[in-house]
Amino acid sequence: MDFTLHPLSPAIGVEARGVDISRPLDAQTVAALRRAWQHDGNGLLIFRDQSLDKDQQRAFCSLFGTIGGRAGALPTKRPRAFEGPDYNSEAMLVSNIRENGKPIGVLPDGELWFHHDMCYAVAPNRASFLYSMEVPKTGGDTMFCNMYAAYENLPARLRDAIEGKRVLQAFDEVQDRRLDLSVVPVEDVKHAWQPMVLRHPETGRRALYVNRLMSHLIEGLSQADSDGILEELYAYTEAPEIRYTHKWRPGDLLMWDNLCSIHARTDFPSTERRLMRRVTISGEPVIPAWEMRAAG
Repeated sequence: MDFTLHPLSPAIGVEARGVDISRPLDAQTVAALRRAWQHDGNGLLIFRDQSLDKDQQRAFCSLFGTIGGRAGALPTKRPRAFEGPDYNSEAMLVSNIRENGKPIGVLPDGELWFHHDMCYAVAPNRASFLYSMEVPKTGGDTMFCNMYAAYENLPARLRDAIEGKRVLQAFDEVQDRRLDLSVVPVEDVKHAWQPMVLRHPETGRRALYVNRLMSHLIEGLSQADSDGILEELYAYTEAPEIRYTHKWRPGDLLMWDNLCSIHARTDFPSTERRLMRRVTISGEPVIPAWEMRAAG
């Protein structure tokens, strides 16, 4: 199948035009789309004007790996902030629509800070595929940043400061602020120690693996020293020059690699409906950049 690629920004993202992803695709087309996703798009590929039911979305996603799931239950029985009826399904709703006063999906309202999906899991989902069905007239945009570029833009001082170090990633459905781990014990939330710099398993490139929402503590440092370095890093991970902002239309399918990009959501009116469907593909434990270098 012939298709064309159109860059979305200088730093990240391409749109593939001329592909109907609701239909079966041949191996050659899938391979070309994968190259476009991983190399031309730096982990972000977009399709417009698609018509997908749940099964068609799952079928397309499965061309790129094994369908992924949730990270599992919280370590305690504390209630979740948001949990719709499909919370553990393979095609999960992300929506502010409510039935009987309760959201039908997860992460329903408002702003969502920059993050890597499921970085708090030992084996994070490799990629996310988000399909839009209803979108607000204003806001609810999704921003993406290129974590290859974020690492490459670091001054030598910061590269040296994080070389070989791990960071504690933790999450508890809080969207627009970091957890206060002095109040909520880390054992009570989903968490994992991850390398601050990873080596991408497909491209071989280094990427920063820290984000404002879920990164909490650099191993071996005091909280104050860790916070200082992390704040410096966020100036690079969220820099406008490595960012693309997607303004959704119904029928958009965005697929992004959770190892080499971070994403965030802008606020939107709670009175306007937003309905998305997300499917993921599973991944492996994150590869520290320095282990690859030592082994190579």
